[in-house]
Amino acid sequence: MSYVVPILLVAVLAVGLVKRVNVYDGFVCGARKSFDLSLTVFPYLAAVFIMVNALHASGLDVWLTKLLSPPFALMGIPSEVVQLVLLRPFSGSGSLAILTDVYENYGADSYVGRCASVIMGSSETVFYVASVYFAGTKVRRTGWAVPIALFCNLLGAAAACLLCKVM
Repeated sequence: MSYVVPILLVAVLAVGLVKRVNVYDGFVCGARKSFDLSLTVFPYLAAVFIMVNALHASGLDVWLTKLLSPPFALMGIPSEVVQLVLLRPFSGSGSLAILTDVYENYGADSYVGRCASVIMGSSETVFYVASVYFAGTKVRRTGWAVPIALFCNLLGAAAACLLCKVM
């Protein structure tokens, strides 16, 4: 597998030579555009990171976890993974820390550990992806994209726990 990247690089250079494209200039142009995109996206990402830290520092995440555990239990989601379901749409690294905590407290092969693993693998950091995508495309009216993505994350979490229970 270590040969895939060198082969890909040689293939790109070969195609560029055949089509008479200046590959280096194309690379520099792409790098410039990615720098511009990162400057455009930064304020949106900063807002998401600040909000996640504020939720955690205020203790609101723990309060929301306690409040939403009973309705989530009706959907088959164990209370031990509610905080993961709530944080996953906002932060990949924060949800990874919760996943690690679940593994340490319950074990990776426990029902809760398996639920957390499948939730982590089948859900998305909705707000991060939306901020990167919408900032990069200059879309200002997101419509139903974020609410539908959040709903799908919730359904995915419920399906993950159901599958872990029956398997």
